[in-house]
Amino acid sequence: MSGLARRFRGLPLRSRLALLVATAVAVAVAMAAAVCWFVVRDALVDSLDDSLNESRASDDWNNYVNRMIDGDGRCRRTIVEQNNASPNLLEQIVQVVDQTGGSCVVLGKQSLGLKQADTEVARREAPSAFHDATASDGTEYRVLTYPLDGTPYAVSLARPLSEVHDTLDNLTLLLSVVGGVGILGAGVAGLWVARTGLRPVDRLTEAVEHVARTEDLDLRIPVEGDDEIARLSESFNSMTASLASSRDLQQQLIADAGHELRTPLTSLRTNIELLARSEDTGRAIPPDDRRALLASVKAQMTELAALIGDLQELSRPDAGHGGAKVQVIALHDIVEAALDRARLRGPELTFTADLSPWYVRAEPAALERAVVNLLDNAVKFGPPGSAIEVALRAGELTVRDHGPGIPAEELPHVFDRFWRSPTARSLPGSGLGLSIVDRTVRQSGGEVTLGAADGGGTVASVRLPGAATPPPSELP
Repeated sequence: MSGLARRFRGLPLRSRLALLVATAVAVAVAMAAAVCWFVVRDALVDSLDDSLNESRASDDWNNYVNRMIDGDGRCRRTIVEQNNASPNLLEQIVQVVDQTGGSCVVLGKQSLGLKQADTEVARREAPSAFHDATASDGTEYRVLTYPLDGTPYAVSLARPLSEVHDTLDNLTLLLSVVGGVGILGAGVAGLWVARTGLRPVDRLTEAVEHVARTEDLDLRIPVEGDDEIARLSESFNSMTASLASSRDLQQQLIADAGHELRTPLTSLRTNIELLARSEDTGRAIPPDDRRALLASVKAQMTELAALIGDLQELSRPDAGHGGAKVQVIALHDIVEAALDRARLRGPELTFTADLSPWYVRAEPAALERAVVNLLDNAVKFGPPGSAIEVALRAGELTVRDHGPGIPAEELPHVFDRFWRSPTARSLPGSGLGLSIVDRTVRQSGGEVTLGAADGGGTVASVRLPGAATPPPSELP
C-alpha cells in the first residue's frame, strides 16, 4: 500500500487529478450500478412470486390439483401431455410434501430439494413460504410452498430462476458497458479539467522559474477572478513587489553608505597625507597646525566608527533584532542612563527630567541606543545655555529642545535613512540616528513623532505600550 502511495505521489499533478476524478466517478458508477442491480433483482423476484401466486389461483392449475391425490390420500404422478398442457405448466415443477419430510413430484421431470420451511407448511406451522431451491439437475428455482386444503400435505410450486438470471445478466452487461464508457469519459474530462484548471499554476511556475533564472523582480502575473489561484497570483505579485522594494532599499543603502563613508575617508586621507609628507620632506608642521590635524583625524575616525556602528544597527533583521532577547525593562531607568551620557556630551546645556515609572517589553541595548540618539539630536541643535526638557508620563517619552526647529516641509523626511536637513549638513552625524530610533520604537510596538514645540524648538515624542508596574513574574 505504501508503495502505491509513493508511486501515486510521484505522478504529475495533472495525472493525479485525472486519476482522482476517474476513481471518484468509478466509485459512484459502481455504487449506482450495484443499487440498480439489487433493485431490479428484487423487482424481478417479486414479479416471479406474483406469477407463482397467479399460477396457484388459475383454473388450469386447480384442474391438476384435483388429480394430485388419490382417494385414499396418496399422491400420484400426473402425466402432462406436451400437446395439451398449458405452457405455464410445462415450465413448472409441482411437488407434494408430507409432514414427515417426504415428497413426490407430481408435475415435472426433476425433484426439488426440500427445506425446513416446506415441512413447516405441511405441518401447518406456517401459512406459506417463498424460497429458492435447486432441482436434481442443478437448475435453480423459485418455490412457493402452501398447504393443500383437506389433506395432510403441502404443495411446492416452482418456476425456474433463469427468468430472473437472464435479465440480470443482460443488465450487468449493459451496466458494465455504460459504466466503462462513463469512467473513460470521466478520465478524459478529468485530464481536461486538470489541464485547464492548472493553467494559471503553469503561468505561476513559469514566472517563478523566470525570476529564479533572471532575478527580474518586476515581473507580474495577471490576476483573473477571486479564487484560490487568483489569491496565489496576488500573493506572488506582492512578494515580488516586496522583494523589489527591499532590493531597491538595499541598493540605496549601499549607495548612500558609500557616499557618507567617502566624506570622512577623504578628509582622513588628506590629513594623513599631510602628516606623511611632513615626515618625508623633513619640513615640520607648526605645533598648532599639527594638533589641529590630529584632532581632525581623531574626529573623522570617531565619525567613521559611529557611521559604521549605525550601518551595522540598520543591517540587523527587522524582526526581533536578529534574535536579541526581548524582556521587560524599566523605561525610566533607560532614560536616566541615557541622560547621564547626554550630560557628558552637552555640558553647556541644562537637562531637566520628570520621569514616571513605566515598564515595556523591548531589547535593552537597542532601546537605550534609540533614547541616546534622541537626546544626541537635541544636544546637537540646542544652543549653549539652553535647556533640554525630558519627561516620561503614562508611557509617553518627550524630549524637547530650544533649537532652531525643523521646517514643516522637512518633517516627513526626518526618519529617512541618510537624510539630513540642509541647515544641519555642516554638523557631525550620519543621518541615521532618527532612522534607528524609528525602527527600534516600531519593533517594540510603539510610535515616534517629531514636531514643532510651542515657543520654538523641536519636541520628539515616543509612545510605547507597557504598564506603570512590572508584571508579577518580574517582581523580586
